[in-house]
Amino acid sequence: MAQFFRIHPDNPQPRLIKQAVEIINAGGIVALPTDSSYALACHLDDRAAVERLRRIRGLDERQLLSLLVRDLSELANFAVVDNRQYRLLKAVTPGPYVFVLDASKEVPRRLSHPSRKTIGLRVPDHALTLALLEGLGQALIASTLILPPDTVPLNEADAIRVRLEKVVDLVIDGGPCPAEPSTVVDLTGPEPVLVRRGRGSLVPFGLSDEE
Repeated sequence: MAQFFRIHPDNPQPRLIKQAVEIINAGGIVALPTDSSYALACHLDDRAAVERLRRIRGLDERQLLSLLVRDLSELANFAVVDNRQYRLLKAVTPGPYVFVLDASKEVPRRLSHPSRKTIGLRVPDHALTLALLEGLGQALIASTLILPPDTVPLNEADAIRVRLEKVVDLVIDGGPCPAEPSTVVDLTGPEPVLVRRGRGSLVPFGLSDEE
């Protein structure tokens, strides 16, 4: 049975953040708010938790998960970027975007796309999520909380609790989130390529917001 924490979205209670970190470190899966929709997240280095997360979301190993990081200072741990890519990332982070980047050699194989050797990276603009990342001291692996057969993400903690209380370990109520996923942009080629349209403007990527 999942635990249920109500955490202030702008001024997260340190005691509850600490407890949430303990649950994640113990192999737990958490439903948490972001600046787009709610997401499912777990410890980066916990293979069993990552596999559980994939099962809950109905994802196979070919479908990319994202890494939630505090800021771009963690970028070099996971991705290889050139100056052009870095300038673009700096201009639009934090924000509701997932960037598909070439994975560094240090990234475990289970976290990168099996054939393309790419990784999804996200710097969320949400005080609660950032406090959790700060308390954890490292990245979280995450996925937009869209449950099969749904086509839109969940954005109300109470509804998430009803549907997931027997399969996740913690639901964090940080208030309602926008009912939109993050926008996914592939930056591995010479020009940005839109993979999934969600929150956030496409103009910084040279793409039309009407796409």
